[in-house]
Amino acid sequence: SLVQKCGQYLRSKASASTFPSSIYEAHSSPIFTQQEISRFDRLLARAYEESGIVTSAFAKTFYLGTQVLPEPAMMAIWAVYVWCRRTDEIVDAPRPKSEDPNAEMLTDLSEWEIRLERLFDRGDVVDALDLPLLDCKVKYPSLPIEPFSDMIRGMLMDIPDLGQERYETWDELHLYCYRVAGTVGLMSMPVFGCAPGFTEGMAKEPALSLGVAFQITNILRDVGEDAETRGRVYLPQRDMERFGVTEQQLFDKVVDKNYINLMKFEIARARRYYARALRGVPMLAPESRLPVQLSLDAYGKILEKIEENGYDSLTKRAYVGKWEKLLGIPSSWYRTLDISSIIKLPEDWDKPSLDEYEKQLEDLIEQQWEQSSQ
Repeated sequence: SLVQKCGQYLRSKASASTFPSSIYEAHSSPIFTQQEISRFDRLLARAYEESGIVTSAFAKTFYLGTQVLPEPAMMAIWAVYVWCRRTDEIVDAPRPKSEDPNAEMLTDLSEWEIRLERLFDRGDVVDALDLPLLDCKVKYPSLPIEPFSDMIRGMLMDIPDLGQERYETWDELHLYCYRVAGTVGLMSMPVFGCAPGFTEGMAKEPALSLGVAFQITNILRDVGEDAETRGRVYLPQRDMERFGVTEQQLFDKVVDKNYINLMKFEIARARRYYARALRGVPMLAPESRLPVQLSLDAYGKILEKIEENGYDSLTKRAYVGKWEKLLGIPSSWYRTLDISSIIKLPEDWDKPSLDEYEKQLEDLIEQQWEQSSQ
């Protein structure tokens, strides 16, 4: 088929070490006519265009960040996102005709992981939307398979009745946040590149922290929705116990002093991860800093909206509008400049440091302990 031939064409452009298990071009290099190459290029361009449409439709803040990347990097990030989206859809897809939906879902996820391994090991493709990821692997050979595999394990944690519907500790929730969001940072690193003097290894921890910060933000924004529509509680059980918040309270949508204090604590924890992520922006190649800073700033504003809503994430949804995101671009751009660490924006004058966020968390725990002891 045309898709398979296009895959063969893309593999022919890769270095010998990119697909060590490839069985296709082991003995001879394929020869393509100019007419065939033109058809392949058109097919790949359409697949990338579709990837951009999907990204725009399902991840508006993420998509906004990609718009300021150089075109090759922008399209590569679209390819990564679409793979993540397709993985998510395997879990969320309705299966009304299935006798055992969970078993069918597990089978689909297993087949999807095998398909992923074949793409990374041999350059195999199945359909047109596999082509952008294959092209991405060819252009960025250091793109690792591990975060993709870990994301599939994260999706397994979300399967009703089979996954993990409650998280006892922050460490348990952190693993989930890494798998479903921190992995995206690792997938993006080879595409973003590093500034001189920095390596992907050095930038790994901030990249992970940004993904974790995003996922914590999602969880805090959607506490009421997750409880009502999915029967899920992602907030760590020990945190809820510490602050005197019950599950029934979440289902009944009761916002009291205890819930407000819990949200203050979780928001401080999220901001600690944003602060860790912020340290990684100067480590990135200059052309990749703005999209990361844009996403960091836009997502961070969701926490501000929760605060403006009186910490009510049970009956209200924190939302940052399109124009507010667009108006924030100049500030995000300035923060990517070296001078911003010396001459700060007025809105950054009072922003706590990472150490100060750590102290906030300790203070909130101590205050709650003192109140519970009285």
